[in-house]
Amino acid sequence: MTDPIPRRMTADVDVDDDFVVFRIGIRLNKLWKVHQWLPVFLAMPRMLRELDADPDSGLLGHRTSFGLRNVTLTQFWRSFDDLHAYAHDADREHLPAWRRFVDEVGEAGDVGIWHETYRVRASDHESVYVNMPPFGLGDAVGLVPATGDRETAMDRFGGTAGKGATADEGEPTPDR
Repeated sequence: MTDPIPRRMTADVDVDDDFVVFRIGIRLNKLWKVHQWLPVFLAMPRMLRELDADPDSGLLGHRTSFGLRNVTLTQFWRSFDDLHAYAHDADREHLPAWRRFVDEVGEAGDVGIWHETYRVRASDHESVYVNMPPFGLGDAVGLVPATGDRETAMDRFGGTAGKGATADEGEPTPDR
């Protein structure tokens, strides 16, 4: 496990680059139907190994979170086009796994899957990590100190908080 970085850091995202946050998950609706949900559960690690082995895939990074009946995977992608290309490539792990799910599980209700895709426009995001190991977007793209023109949330949003807001000089911010 990586040690926490004992200072304020922010994700090192080029202000001119859009990126995509893709969240995908599985919900075990009927825990006793292991034969239905286990193949779905095991498909994702194969996809992640395949993507991790291919730096040109467009996947920047990922993190998995476990709950009682839910597993959620948050992925950061270079672009929606990269994500879409991977999802529809018949020679990669995803499309055959999706087809198996549709054919074998379908809408029976034993196991649920879901996804959400967010296109994040350049300069429409900010992040801060204090006393944290690399995490989330910062883990996917790298970290830099949250100093200078990255000192506050307002600074990281280019001084406009992404919505045309203004702030008085020296005004405290939630992350300062």
